[in-house]
Amino acid sequence: MQSHATPRRALVVGSEGNIGSRLVGYLRSVGYEVMEADILPRWRPGFVMADMNHPLDLLPAFDWKPDVVFLCAALVGRMTSEQAGSLAITTNLGGINNVIQLCKRSGSRLVFFSTSEVYGPECEVLDEAESRPRPANRYGLTKLLGEQLVEYEVRVHGLKAVTLRPCMFYDELETVGEHRSAMIRFASNLARGRPIEVHRGAARSWLHILDAVRAIEAAGRLDEYTVINIGHPEVVLMTDLAHRIARVLGVDPGLVSEGPIPPGITPVKRPTLERQTRLLGFTPAIELDEGIARVCSVQARLAADEARLAQGEPDAVAHAAASPRYGASLAAGARRQR
Repeated sequence: MQSHATPRRALVVGSEGNIGSRLVGYLRSVGYEVMEADILPRWRPGFVMADMNHPLDLLPAFDWKPDVVFLCAALVGRMTSEQAGSLAITTNLGGINNVIQLCKRSGSRLVFFSTSEVYGPECEVLDEAESRPRPANRYGLTKLLGEQLVEYEVRVHGLKAVTLRPCMFYDELETVGEHRSAMIRFASNLARGRPIEVHRGAARSWLHILDAVRAIEAAGRLDEYTVINIGHPEVVLMTDLAHRIARVLGVDPGLVSEGPIPPGITPVKRPTLERQTRLLGFTPAIELDEGIARVCSVQARLAADEARLAQGEPDAVAHAAASPRYGASLAAGARRQR
């Protein structure tokens, strides 16, 4: 499989999200012109406010004729997709179809974000070629159906595309919430002295977003359709991860307890990563201990600044103003304290 010449114009749909916002910065740093699109209201050059469920608003972005479209937007998460099942199906199928049709109209290449949740708990190894996906939640199901829709358009209608299955991305500036990944939940709660429960026997690999965006960009240069796991080769027990976070934060390890794995959750996510190495020329550079230190540093500072912000101290306000994403996290944390 060959890579074509580096695209010069990239459209990131879902540009304000945890992946999209980091991807935009990376693409610009390596020479792309970037158009951003998101459902969140913004007003700046090169940004289009649009919901992919209402594709007319996306027309200006596609009339710009992007070489490659990175489709990061979705209703994300196992719990949220179960609770809002109709919205998950509408967005993760109908919205994807809208973007596909616009890509065909503009002649753009599509990089579609799926999820490792498509595999389901019965897959001992997450292998793109050998595993038989059987998702155990609506999020994984809608993403798997989205993959099939993309593959159909490639096979029957000539769409240029690639599907990525992210395996546990994390970021020190990730949105904090109980619906988010375990890494940010563990660090956020422990930094504030709150107890956490870890699923006994569960294990994951963790890929820092600043590594992930390099793989994502490379995927936009592939000529032939394929499905690629994007992840880190080091798989760690979640109990080990939680205790490593507690040690870095310097908190009582007794805050970490173990509980049974709930139904529908994959106990061990062990992805095969041969395709990301061979097709994308990608290997991670940020080791887990370094990533944990980054996450803990930000969460410890957020916890301290939230306390100062609650007291009206000006240095916390200055920290918030220095970084929009940090400021948003700080404001959200302060609201949760009230």
